[in-house]
Amino acid sequence: MMSSENCSHFSASCSSVSEEARAKINLALHVTGQRPDGYHLLDMLVTFADHGDRLDFMRSPADAFTLSGRFGETLAGDGGTNLVLKARDLLREAIGPLAFPVRIHLEKNLPIASGIGGGSADAAATLRGLMRLWGTTLSAETLATLALKLGADVPMCLESRPLIARGIGEKIEAVPELPAFAMVLANPLKGVSTPEVFRWLATRNNPALSLAPSQTADWLAAIAAARNDLEPPARELVPEISAISAMLQAHGALLTRMSGSGATCFGIFESMTAAEHAAAALHDERPGWYFQAAKTVSGGA
Repeated sequence: MMSSENCSHFSASCSSVSEEARAKINLALHVTGQRPDGYHLLDMLVTFADHGDRLDFMRSPADAFTLSGRFGETLAGDGGTNLVLKARDLLREAIGPLAFPVRIHLEKNLPIASGIGGGSADAAATLRGLMRLWGTTLSAETLATLALKLGADVPMCLESRPLIARGIGEKIEAVPELPAFAMVLANPLKGVSTPEVFRWLATRNNPALSLAPSQTADWLAAIAAARNDLEPPARELVPEISAISAMLQAHGALLTRMSGSGATCFGIFESMTAAEHAAAALHDERPGWYFQAAKTVSGGA
């Protein structure tokens, strides 16, 4: 998840560090209610892929931010709304004088606003990377508060390991028994509005996520028995989600589902070889869409 140059975990600060911002995969997402302030209550089974964005941090005479990667251009006009810059500024405010100027480079490999936590993962990686670069630590409570200020998904992305998240995403429980999965991530590169998806929800008080010990002996069956309550309204808004799910199934996926509020879907495959072959074939069919073979991290990693 991280690498460094001229840096050790015990040094006061580093001259440069790197962090990976792993794609966040919602294996299940149950909408269980809504708070008076409008936030929806969720039960989520989440894992993380070995594919994602990459961030490099280094000392600089002045703050700078640069972009590259397939989806970097999309963020070029983002300015002060970028979660990486917001994370830098929030952390700097918490740390104070130790927070010297930095150059941050983001290699944007994940589609934007695609239901796999790209921006949240970038923000979490920024918090992790800059704490190492600036040679400082924060209490778990302070860091959790900072992460939640950046977004409900950021505390999960700080963990970047299999977990169950409840509430608005802030109540986190590790799932060390969750195995790794071979996957294809697929996105038609058509935007889907998260607020619109929630507005189209038929019900907001759905059954909670329940994973009994007998179920988790077969994780594929347990995941299949769960659901993503946002998928039906997202399919209504973006019909390509149904098409891309059918394409994954046609190429051998054992299970398909949409992640988060979409439009990324995942297909679980028997092996990485099968996933890589499927991703290549799907890319040939739809070269303008996003297909990526990936392996998720295991809970015991």
